Amino acid sequence: MAKGEEDVRTRLQRAALELFRECGYDRTTAAEIAARAGVTERTFFRYFPDKREVLFDGEAILRAALTRSIADAPAGEPLLDILFDAFRSVLPALEANRPFSKPRQDVIAGTPALQERELAKTGALSEALSDALQARGAAASRTRLAARIGMAAFVQATISWLDDPEPGLDERLDLAWRELKALFVESDRSTG
Repeated sequence: MAKGEEDVRTRLQRAALELFRECGYDRTTAAEIAARAGVTERTFFRYFPDKREVLFDGEAILRAALTRSIADAPAGEPLLDILFDAFRSVLPALEANRPFSKPRQDVIAGTPALQERELAKTGALSEALSDALQARGAAASRTRLAARIGMAAFVQATISWLDDPEPGLDERLDLAWRELKALFVESDRSTG
């Protein structure tokens, strides 16, 4: 993407977030977002198919980074270890994007239509992670379960970090991983 295009995309995202916070998501139009960003409505639609996608634009980049990390993982690693290593690989990008991500999450949390969209995007990302794990030779039933469990822990760690940046995202993810392992141990004890 050319620098000028990236600048327009960023301006549109910032303008949308400002307007969603000021006026509410439902009361903000694509034309208003474009005007705030200093471009035409037609330009808005060259970058985003609808106003929801302004908030979900980075999903393809995240998916590519996570699936690449899974593909590059050493052979023989347990599925959840591979996933959590993949999640750790994207932490710097998430941390750098926190100034946008925190208010974005606040808008999503207050808008049922956006919550639904976020769940759909998270589900699609989970399926992509499952597919990447399957490409390594793991059984589909195991990869789907691992991807869903891993995504749930990753989302929990990320949202808790967005709500309060201390401790950091890396520590939050490590805590989620430890708690997940503790649940497995606890479950083994209760069934044994």
